[in-house]
Amino acid sequence: MPDPETPEPPSRPGAIFQGWRRAFGPLPGAGFERGRGLLRSVMVQAVPGSFEDLGRVLLHSALVGLAAGIVAVLFLGGLELVERYCLQMLAGYVPLRAQGEALLGGVHTGAFRPWVLVLLPALGALGSGLLTQLVPETRGGGGDAMIHAYHHEGGVVRRRVIWVKALASILTLGTGGAGGREGPTMQIGGALGSAVARALSVSPRERRILLVAGVAAGISAVFKTPLGAALLAVEVLYRDDFETDALVPAVLASVMAYSVVISVSGESILFAHSPRYPFVPSQLPLYALMALLVCVLANAFLFALRKVKDWTDRLSVPAWARPALGGLVLGLVITPAIWLVGIRIDAQGQGLGILGGGHGAAQLAITGATWLPGGWRGVELLLLLCAGKLIASALTIGSGGSAGDFAPSLALGALLGGAFGRAVQRIAPAAGVDAGAFALVGMATFYGGVAHAPLAALVIVCELAGNYDLLVPLMLSVGVAFVLLRGRYLYHAQVPTRRDSPAHREPDRGDVLTTLRVRDVMTTGRPYATLEPGTPATEMLRRMSESAWQDIFPVLDEHGRLLGVVPSEVARALATPEGLEASVIASDAMQRPVVVRATDDLRTASKLLLQSHLRELPVVDELGRIEGFLDEADVARAYLQATRNPNQSGMQTLR
Repeated sequence: MPDPETPEPPSRPGAIFQGWRRAFGPLPGAGFERGRGLLRSVMVQAVPGSFEDLGRVLLHSALVGLAAGIVAVLFLGGLELVERYCLQMLAGYVPLRAQGEALLGGVHTGAFRPWVLVLLPALGALGSGLLTQLVPETRGGGGDAMIHAYHHEGGVVRRRVIWVKALASILTLGTGGAGGREGPTMQIGGALGSAVARALSVSPRERRILLVAGVAAGISAVFKTPLGAALLAVEVLYRDDFETDALVPAVLASVMAYSVVISVSGESILFAHSPRYPFVPSQLPLYALMALLVCVLANAFLFALRKVKDWTDRLSVPAWARPALGGLVLGLVITPAIWLVGIRIDAQGQGLGILGGGHGAAQLAITGATWLPGGWRGVELLLLLCAGKLIASALTIGSGGSAGDFAPSLALGALLGGAFGRAVQRIAPAAGVDAGAFALVGMATFYGGVAHAPLAALVIVCELAGNYDLLVPLMLSVGVAFVLLRGRYLYHAQVPTRRDSPAHREPDRGDVLTTLRVRDVMTTGRPYATLEPGTPATEMLRRMSESAWQDIFPVLDEHGRLLGVVPSEVARALATPEGLEASVIASDAMQRPVVVRATDDLRTASKLLLQSHLRELPVVDELGRIEGFLDEADVARAYLQATRNPNQSGMQTLR
């Protein structure tokens, strides 16, 4: 049987047909052109990333960003109200906040009541644990659950995650849980993106993109760093890759959420800092040394998280009660520290940034405070706060409390970086070190290393600083951490690259033709005209004219095996006087056959149709006998039917 892979000119073409093809090309029938145009449009649509698709995705991403911004404002406002009542009014605790952290105005703080502060984290975590029984994936930080949903659930997140995660996080953080707001807003934003995708009945691919856009919007709403938030959303999914398809939608959603938040809270950055951080090349070795110390701290943090999780998992208590145990230990350990420090600085209940996300602790490391001692005592206090924050965050997050791990990571990096910078100031005052610069670089180094998101962490800190003065030290320190923390994971749901993600192995719009087989759409059982190698021109013309549907006419040998095909365009050439007078037989007019098998997928068949310039291909068995025909109109029809409801694959009815 002839090799079916590559179409070739006729082996013994008649001169008249060679001249016809050189002069006119393939027969330009209207039906032929319509069919080929339809097939080409199908092949173009099957390639993701068309301009029309991009415009639709951007519009949907803007809706996700708007919704995420509104929900984030409600979440942050509700959290502050609970903090006011529980921590400030009942416990007399004074939260330590970053400059741009508060959404609402100030409130009077009551008398410090240590016994209330001991119990509050446990009570809040208990309510949160009971609530998360409804949606178990809302336990913990939320980042891992979001990444898992992207890779393994087709971007599907249950709608109830939005309100359960918000309420559970408000209960945990509003009563003193040592975790961040960014993890919850990441998961809430991702759930909003999935909900919008479900409401609009989009494809699985777009649903995943909208989930990423929601994540970017959630981070942007808290940090007010729209570009860094978008980069983090596409980078945090992988250990060594980016979700490039979602970058532009993530940027747009991030901008929308940022615009909503600053319209309520005003345009301000999260942290106060020096207006400029001059670049001093001689300080680069100091930044590299600090990065090594940050890597040691990051390993200690991950170790503490794992140990607390193992401890609570071994306890013979239900899962909903474990966060309460972590909260109780948190209150017992941290309250005495707050009381003792309050005595030393004559400020009872002074927040140290240990409870909550730790933005206030990071602010303390960057700019200092009136009550922060100078010299080595200041270094010592920052290191003690760093140790306390590590223990507190591990107890809250490791026990399953609904609190993020993003903010604690930044706080730990800032505290160690600030302590390191102040120590260098004491040891080498001539170096002209700004401790705030080391605190900012330490933030990016810690989180960029443990989250395997170096570029996003670098950009976030540059946006927080309002300039790129620290770009070179950031690149060096984050690069060191990225190398040294390669085998350490904050998010275990991350996969190495896009090739390793199930999300990029499942059929989608671009691969729907690979899921369909030729046997599903081929024409069988219909009478068709055939030719023999010696069939003369007049007989060929008669047989072709009697077939109303064929576009190719098989030339068979005496055993019924396919030798070649004669295209229908030959009929026009045969109808001329020159064609009838020429002693042309079928073997002169036939061309090498381009065939498909019944088991071939339609993408392979589509490529052969386009390459051969034929509208129809014969389907043959292993012996070369014809089983049927595949028309390009059948391919186009099958594609349109398969993509009529692109959301049907992997979409479930969720409440």
